[in-house]
Amino acid sequence: GKKTILDDVNIEIERGLKIGVIGETGEGKSTFLDLLMGLLEPQKGKIYIDETQLSKETTDSWQSKISHVPQKIYLSDNSFIENIAFGKEIEKIDKNQVELAAKKSQIHDFIIKSENGYSENVGERGIKLSGGQIQRIGLARALYKSSELIIFDEATNSLDNLTEKLVMSELNNLDKNLTVVIVGHRLNTLQECDVILEIKDKKVFLKEDKRIQ
Repeated sequence: GKKTILDDVNIEIERGLKIGVIGETGEGKSTFLDLLMGLLEPQKGKIYIDETQLSKETTDSWQSKISHVPQKIYLSDNSFIENIAFGKEIEKIDKNQVELAAKKSQIHDFIIKSENGYSENVGERGIKLSGGQIQRIGLARALYKSSELIIFDEATNSLDNLTEKLVMSELNNLDKNLTVVIVGHRLNTLQECDVILEIKDKKVFLKEDKRIQ
């Protein structure tokens, strides 16, 4: 008795591409992401990672390669280093890797100008930081994990236009082997993506492919 959210979807995502996903609220963007991350199983059809079918046996391995950057990033009442290496015991944190991730997400310079550098407390839920700075910490957290796929789930919706452009430009400077999926409400947010998909009427359409001249 439940309605179908997505139907007859047949797409391929290549490693190293930046994929934009657009669609109105309720069209199935969240379902699409949940399927991609292995949080939902399709009722029909199959999902393959390279030649391996995504299944209960392979989900853990696949999810270990994914970082999810949500619209609202949770920051604990701890230091920058603990929030970037989130969930790691402080004695097990690779400080060099934290710095590298912070540099790639363009938050390093701001951190080192803080009174206590990477040991500076960000305040409860990042109260001492701007929205853009919180998003960059979220990106640094994803990069610290050394993921192969980063999913940016409408993470720029709450940012002002200038900060959104800065965050998006930072995504374009990431490792070329890193695959990025960016979900947004506005098409102009996704202009730097290689491929833009649109979810509409239970289908996933190729809206734009910048690789095709």
